[in-house]
Amino acid sequence: RVRIPLPVSNILWEHCIRLANRTLVEGYANVKKCSNEGRALMQLDFQQFLMKLEKLTDIRPIPDKEFVETYIKAYYLTENDMENWIKEHREYSTKQLTNLVNICLGTYINKKARQKLLAAIDDIDRPKR
Repeated sequence: RVRIPLPVSNILWEHCIRLANRTLVEGYANVKKCSNEGRALMQLDFQQFLMKLEKLTDIRPIPDKEFVETYIKAYYLTENDMENWIKEHREYSTKQLTNLVNICLGTYINKKARQKLLAAIDDIDRPKR
């Protein structure tokens, strides 16, 4: 057994938690179809994950907690709110944003509105190229 000093342990936990949270969002971005019940289960799963983390580690606040919660809540946005949300949340990848538009709103909005939102995502991505 090798003893790890508490500051080092905390740094390792922080990186593991951050990676796990980023992986959760990436997983949600790979969803092909999502019902209202599925969205609720995403939130429930994440809350269970947080409860287990709080028992395992004393790190507070949980790194990237808001990153995951904000993404899950975006599934509930309306078409008009989604456009503003996309412009305000540049921390998500193009793929993650595109999935929100296609999966969340895809069945509720017409093709023209979807194209408008996808164009907003493309405009955000353009300066990066």
